[in-house]
Amino acid sequence: MSGMTEVSSLTGRLLVATPALADPNFDRAVVLLLDHDEEGSLGVVLNRPTPVDVGDILEGWADLAGEPGVVFQGGPVSLDSALGVAVVPGGAAGEEPPLGWRRVHGAIGLVDLEAPPELLASVLGSLRIFAGYAGWGPGQLEDELVDGAWYVVESEPGDVSCPSPERLWREVLRRQRNELAMVATYPDDPSLN
Repeated sequence: MSGMTEVSSLTGRLLVATPALADPNFDRAVVLLLDHDEEGSLGVVLNRPTPVDVGDILEGWADLAGEPGVVFQGGPVSLDSALGVAVVPGGAAGEEPPLGWRRVHGAIGLVDLEAPPELLASVLGSLRIFAGYAGWGPGQLEDELVDGAWYVVESEPGDVSCPSPERLWREVLRRQRNELAMVATYPDDPSLN
């Protein structure tokens, strides 16, 4: 089969770590998949703020970054690189995207951080800066899904800019209309139960 069908691509969806996922890099992680095809997958962890202010690394983008205005650790790969993920409200699929922004899914897209921030200042609904990313080789994510490491759920534009990232894991699970909503009540330390 040459390429994945639109239905089988998970681009734009969220990977929500199951309580059984043992990797400390992804404990209670919510990952937005920016790319998923036969060559592998790439995403950013939405709920790992760092103490570093956006202005300390990308001064021009600091005023456009949502609260908290810090850099987020997008994952364990390439921590010395930065990715900008932004929501452009009302960006319908048929419309020409603004310069400096590439649509990933719906209103969510990647920002060219080399572009002048002024290009996007008037159209961005929210912006988050990530140091590093989460990456999987061909078939690796599919194996983790089979092993039960992740729940796959639909993303919402507000997930990118959640003002209280420490609550995002529970909030995403709570809004599911199935048994996943119950997982949101899973204790942080099950041994204390």
